[in-house]
Amino acid sequence: PVSSTLYGPRFLTGEIGGSVTHQCFYSITPANKHDRKYWCKIARNGVCYTVISTTGYISKDHAGRVSLKDIPQNGTFMVTMTELKKNDTGTYRCGIGTTNGDLYVSLDLTVLADTSALGRIELVRGELRGSVTVLCPPRDTQGGEKRFWCKLGRTRCTLVADTNGYVGQSYEGRIFITPQESSGAFKILINDLKKEDSGLYRCGTGRLSSQDSPWVVALQVTTASTLPKRPKFLSGTVGGSLSLKCHYDPKENYEKKYLCRWKDASCSLLVDADGFVHESYEGRIQIASSDQENGTYTVVMSHLREEDAGWYWCGAKNGHTEHTFSVKLRIQKESCPSQDPETSTLVKPTLSSSPATYSTPTQRSITGLTYTMGTVTESTSTLLPAARPGTFVTSPGKIYHESSSHESHLLPAVLPALILLIFITITILTLTKIKLQKETGK
Repeated sequence: PVSSTLYGPRFLTGEIGGSVTHQCFYSITPANKHDRKYWCKIARNGVCYTVISTTGYISKDHAGRVSLKDIPQNGTFMVTMTELKKNDTGTYRCGIGTTNGDLYVSLDLTVLADTSALGRIELVRGELRGSVTVLCPPRDTQGGEKRFWCKLGRTRCTLVADTNGYVGQSYEGRIFITPQESSGAFKILINDLKKEDSGLYRCGTGRLSSQDSPWVVALQVTTASTLPKRPKFLSGTVGGSLSLKCHYDPKENYEKKYLCRWKDASCSLLVDADGFVHESYEGRIQIASSDQENGTYTVVMSHLREEDAGWYWCGAKNGHTEHTFSVKLRIQKESCPSQDPETSTLVKPTLSSSPATYSTPTQRSITGLTYTMGTVTESTSTLLPAARPGTFVTSPGKIYHESSSHESHLLPAVLPALILLIFITITILTLTKIKLQKETGK
C-alpha cells in the first residue's frame, strides 16, 4: 500500500492566459515511487475526473496545456497548467493510487484576470531523529517585530512557535528561532525530527494572519533513518558534575561547536570551542575534549545547581547550516543522611567525564551508564562498603542490622491475641462459678 504521507499547497492562484505549477510531495517508499500519480478536478457531482496521470492519460479539455513530471528520487511530482481559462477555477486533487479516491491532497485553484507573482516552495529534507535548518529570507520589516513559524492547513496557518515565547507542546525543547541578521533574514532550527513534522510551513514576521510572505517551506522527514535513538534526559545532583557527549557529522567542516540553553524557542550560548563561556557559568563549564575523527566533543558541567535543570542544545555550525541535538537535564537534591551516623554512610553520586573504574580496599565500584547528549557512555559510581554478615542494604547510604530472630517481628501481632484469650478464659470461669453457687443455694 502507498504511504499515508502526502502533502502540498492548499491554495493556488493564476491569471487568465497564464500558467501555474503545483508541486506535490510524498514519502520516498517503493510503493509510492512506482504507483500511479494523478491530477484530477472535482465536478459538481462530487466525482474527481482525471485531468492527467502518469499512465499517459490527458483529458480532452486540457490537451496541450497540462503536463505532469514525476521525480521519484526526490519524492515529488509537479503538475503544470498553461493557457489558463476562467473555468479552470475549482478544487483539484494531486494523488497516488489506482483510483482518484486513493491517497490525495486537495487544493483550490483560483484563476483571476490579474494577479501578483506567485511565491516559490522551498523543499527541506531531514532524517528521522535528525535536525534541519530553514533559512527565512530577509524582508523589509522592523527589527522589533516578532518572528514566527506556522504549519499550513486547509484553511489557516497554525502557530508552531514565535519569539514572544510561544512553543507548541510537541515542539517543546526542539525548535529555535534565531535572532534576525543585519539583512533581516533569520533561521528556524528544529531537531529530534518526527514523522508527523512533515508538511508545509511558513515563516514570517509580525501578525500571523498577514499574507505578506508567499514563500512556503515543504519539510520532508525521511522515515528510513541511519541515526540511532538517543537518550532525551540527563540526570545530575546538586553540587555534582556531569559530562555531555555531543555528536556531529565528521565529514563536514564545522566552523563552530557550542552548547546553549534552550527556553521559549530561543537558545542562549553557554560555551563554545573558541573559548567563550557565559558569565553565569564561569568556572563550572568547559568543552573538555574534541574528537574530529569520530565527530564528537564533550562538555563538562560541575558545581551543579537546582536552577541548571532544563533543556540544553549541542550545536555544530557550518555556514547557514547547523546540526543540533537537544537533551533535558534533571537536577536532584543530595540524599539525606540517616539519623544514626554509626550505621549509615552518605554517598554522593558523581558522574565521571571519562570512562574509568576505580577500586580501593574498603570500597567497590561498578561501571555504570551515563546518559550523554547524543550517545550513552560508560562512567563510574561509587557503591557502599561491603555489608557485614547479618546486615542488609535497603537504599544508597543506609545499612541496617538484621535481627538474629523473628521474635521482635512476631510480638506485636501475638500479644493482643494472647491478652484476648486470657480475658475470655477468666470470663468463662467466673460465669461457671456463679452458676455453681446458685445451684448450691437451691
